[in-house]
Amino acid sequence: MRLSRRALLAGLALPAHAQPAFPNHPVRFVVPYPPGGPSDILARALSAALYDTWRQPVVVENRPGAGSTIGTELVARAAPDGYTLLLAATAHVMNPPLMPRLTYDAVYGFAPLLNAAYHPMVLVVHPGTGITDVPGFIAQSRATPGGLTMASAGVGNASHLAAALFASVAGIEYTHVPFAGAAPAQTALLAGQVKAGFLNSTVAVPQIRAGALRGLAVAATQPWRELPELPTLASLGFAGAEAGSWYGVLAPAGLPTALTIRLSQDLLAAARLPAVREKVIAAGLDPLEVGPEEFQAQIAAEAAKWARVVKEGGIRAE
Repeated sequence: MRLSRRALLAGLALPAHAQPAFPNHPVRFVVPYPPGGPSDILARALSAALYDTWRQPVVVENRPGAGSTIGTELVARAAPDGYTLLLAATAHVMNPPLMPRLTYDAVYGFAPLLNAAYHPMVLVVHPGTGITDVPGFIAQSRATPGGLTMASAGVGNASHLAAALFASVAGIEYTHVPFAGAAPAQTALLAGQVKAGFLNSTVAVPQIRAGALRGLAVAATQPWRELPELPTLASLGFAGAEAGSWYGVLAPAGLPTALTIRLSQDLLAAARLPAVREKVIAAGLDPLEVGPEEFQAQIAAEAAKWARVVKEGGIRAE
């Protein structure tokens, strides 16, 4: 049977392989932290909103361990097809200089989609120190070099690196007192066993409000909405001492451009929903709307910054 010219042309116009709509089956959303923390709260808020858009389940999968590297490695090895996402946090760029045997590239081994939330760290002291402001903190540290003790949640933890960064920028010495986690570090601070430390703002705010700890400054360039009375380290002349935690969504590297655009747009639309923003703010975070290109630049800049702090401080993970 002979086909007409119109039929032949119509056949040529059809795609050789029709591409299925995305997504056509469940999406994995890996959180490399235990349930209940800021990463988990954000991931679950976004996953619920994405389900409403995609009408496919977005399954939050908590894969904690090894400083978030277990879950991160899982995503790095996944196919770049949009069906495996990662909720990364600042540890993503702090880990590489501390763990040189990582099997993935934190900067270029992923496709950034959306940096969705952030909160700064806060420099706090025990009220018994008598320190009331950052100049007093600096004066005491210089009067007795190394005599000022600073708690952290462990060697190489964000609280440790924030202290090391500030000490470098301010030109001071301190004695690092690492603990096995944030809870014992906070307990030691509250008891006055350690004089100072950098805490995540979500932890610091209630203790400052209760008078159990004294806040000196926010490690940021802009005032923090939860602690508007505190100056920023940048405003006090310590530009470059900014430290905080960001929370963003990544996919495996090699994600097609069209899919990158689709995912980033859908994630941004989800993050802008009032219900999602309310949960983010209730968790003590500031909502962000940082897209793929700017997020990639942030990741690269942060990775270089923390690698420098680790090298200059001679910090090694235990």
